[in-house]
Amino acid sequence: MISATLLFILAGIGEIGGGYLIWLWLREGKPFYWGVIGGIVLALYGVVATFQSFPTFGRVYAAYGGVFIVLSILWGWGIDGKKPDILDFVGAGICLIGVLVILIPRS
Repeated sequence: MISATLLFILAGIGEIGGGYLIWLWLREGKPFYWGVIGGIVLALYGVVATFQSFPTFGRVYAAYGGVFIVLSILWGWGIDGKKPDILDFVGAGICLIGVLVILIPRS
């Protein structure tokens, strides 16, 4: 079974990457098929997310939101070359704390 962390990362790459391809198509004038590929990647992200072992949809998606914030900052840094500032890092850290709180097992 794939670990929860790996699933969060794969889903994040799918969500951000798919959205980025659509962004490039609509905003940067890339060919139409970039948008189609982006849509397919976004659909695959939706499938990857269902493999999480956490029991409730809402909590998993809330946790994905926090993880995606961090991954989006890293994407901007690595792909777009926009270095995050200290407040980006502080905000990302706060989001990760929120993810951990959301995913704390309940009895």
